[in-house]
Parts: sequence; structure tokens; C-alpha cells
Amino acid sequence: MSSKYHLPAGTSADGPYDVLVTPESAGWGHSGLRILTLGPGEAHALSTSDCEFLVLPLTGSCTVTTDGTAFELVGRTGVFASVTDFAYLPCESEALISSAHGGTFALPSARTGRSSLSARYGAKENVPVELRGAGACSRQVNNYCLPGTFEAEQLLVCEVLTPGGNWSSYPPHKHDENRPGAESELEEIYYFQVAGGEHGFGYQRVYGTAERPLDVLAEIRSGDTVLIPHGWHGPSVAAPGYDLYYLNVMAGPGQDRAWLICDDPAHGWVRSTWDAQDVDDRLPFGEPS
Repeated sequence: MSSKYHLPAGTSADGPYDVLVTPESAGWGHSGLRILTLGPGEAHALSTSDCEFLVLPLTGSCTVTTDGTAFELVGRTGVFASVTDFAYLPCESEALISSAHGGTFALPSARTGRSSLSARYGAKENVPVELRGAGACSRQVNNYCLPGTFEAEQLLVCEVLTPGGNWSSYPPHKHDENRPGAESELEEIYYFQVAGGEHGFGYQRVYGTAERPLDVLAEIRSGDTVLIPHGWHGPSVAAPGYDLYYLNVMAGPGQDRAWLICDDPAHGWVRSTWDAQDVDDRLPFGEPS
């Protein structure tokens, strides 16, 4: 397991951020993520520079003030409790994130270099919740900021929640080549939380192709981050007894904002087995959106 791609909790902390991943620190060009924890009454000033951002509550609520407009984010009690509302910030913005009662907030980002969109509020009720797979491959996907769900320049953001004992991000797939209609080139960040106590854990696999080798098998715990510059990724394995959450952040160089993947041909056949299985009845998590 390479620490270059697996960042255990605390190892990428910087200043006010529990996690700070920038294109420069990741060694790529576009995707970024910051995890910000605010105590009661605290605030944080964010300059977006050449990146667009979401402000997405993981726990707690906050107010996002930018260009004279305040977005009140109701947030949630935790990532397994419900989806959340969120705010979008275009590049070259100045924003203040303040929280009366404290909380933890994900700030996924994409370097765009352009700003044709305005700051906007994303309502919780408009977040599509998808149950994907079946049987032991059942998982829940909260589609916050994807083509067809919320407009952005380049940024793609969703959450995946996997019941304990199940596999997600499976069959293994990749999106590291620009093949119109078949695959899009996207860098990806996984940020994890694990339910079930301090000893909760899971596993994340990433592996490359013959032309671009990569080999990661990480035991992941709450607060860990995994970087996926290229190659096949999956499975994400939730250990029995411990539900697994991860935030996906993606962006790439393509001018067309698309999320097109291809399965590892060695394992893609697994999808055909789902038709004969039921979706795990532990899903969906929490209250309906």
C-alpha cells in the first residue's frame, strides 16, 4: 500500500483543514478536496481562486455568505442520516462559511479557469438517491453534482453508502482515457467515514493497466482519503458490522462534463447476476430525501 495514494486520517491535515488535497499535492491537474471542521460560532473565509467548489455539510449546519447573498444550509446530523442541502461557489469567489453550532463540511473542488455560473443553493429535496447493484453488491448513491442533477463547470460529486458486509465500486471500473461516448478522463478522490465505532474499517483496491501500473490495497478508516489518478478502482469493501461511506470527487481536462466509465472486462460479467437478486433491505439509509 502506497502512502502516495492512501492518506490516513490526519496525514493530509493543514491549517484549518482536516484534509487538504489540491491538484498540486495530488500531482494532477483538476480535482481537490478540503474537509473543514468548525466549532460553535466559528467561521472560515474561503477564496476559490481558479476552482469551483461545493460546500457540503457532513455533520451540522452552516451559513455560506458570498457576494452579498447568504445561503442557509440546514445540513444533517451525519452522513448516514440523510442527504443534505449544499451550496455551489464559482471560481474567483470570496465566501465566508460560519456555523452557529459547529460541524464538519466537505469542500470538493475542480480547477476550471472559467466562471460562467453563479453561486447557487442546492436543495436536499432535489438530490436524486439511487439504489445501485443487488445482493452483496447493493449500495446507495446520492447524486449531488452530476450531469443531469446539478450544473457545474467541471466538478462531479456524489456519495456512496455501503451496508456492512457489502461491496461497492464493483465491478472494478476506470475513467482515465478520453474516448467519446465510452469513457471520460477524470481524476478521483475518495473520502471515507465508517459507522460502528472507532474500530470500524473497510478496504479499497486500485490497480493499473499494463501500460500504466498502479497497485493500492488500503485498509481504510474514518477520515482516510484515497487518490485515484488512473486505473481500475474497486471494490470498496465494507467489513461486516461496519457501514461504509465515501464521498467521490471527480474532475478532468475534458470540456464536456461527463462521467463515462468502463468495467474491467475480467469482472464486468458480475453485473448480469444482479437481475436475479434483491436489493439489500437495509437500504436506503436514514430518512427519505
